Amino acid sequence: MLVMIREDFREILRLVRPGARVLDVGCGEGALLELLTQQKEVDGRGLEISAHGVAACMARGLSVVQGDADQDLDHFPDKTFDYAVLSQTLQATRNPRHVLDELLRIADRAIVSFPNFGHWSVRWSLLSRGRMPTTKALPVPWWATPNIHLCTLADFMALTEDLGVRVDSSAAFAGNGPARPIDPTKALENWRSETCLFLLSRGAPAERVEPGAVSGDLLVP
Repeated sequence: MLVMIREDFREILRLVRPGARVLDVGCGEGALLELLTQQKEVDGRGLEISAHGVAACMARGLSVVQGDADQDLDHFPDKTFDYAVLSQTLQATRNPRHVLDELLRIADRAIVSFPNFGHWSVRWSLLSRGRMPTTKALPVPWWATPNIHLCTLADFMALTEDLGVRVDSSAAFAGNGPARPIDPTKALENWRSETCLFLLSRGAPAERVEPGAVSGDLLVP
């Protein structure tokens, strides 16, 4: 049976070079890490706080340890990985600034995605109902969500500037649509982007990597 890949996973697959050393932080049950291992032949490792998630990853044959991104990234040596991936997890960390800083200490590049609390649907829900919104990107009610540090696209860009982080690629997603390249400095994108994904690095300026279609359909066997 063939299942289509999530669009944000498709974009991450496109950004990661074949054979790279990759750490998937907050890897859940290992769906993304398995894709990277199978389709990009990466040397993949995972860090997951949930014992259930670790067990599910091990059942897939993945190399994953139980750990907390807020504390356990500190134990990795500098530049252990080519990429550190934090997919839909930044907003669930206790200290997002420290976590982002650590990602770019232990890896040459970081791939980070998060739901944008500045999206028009969130703003409209707050304005019209006066309650914490639930959307496709934020489906869990406030009293049950693991998200403790929700941010907007503008907030995230301010954090990258504060840390001296370079944005090498940026994309937005809405619903089940494909990656759309964005200029994250434009105020309009803070309204339009439901979910954002960034390729980040430090050091000398590099050629920008724009989102684009991958040749052929990426499928999960």
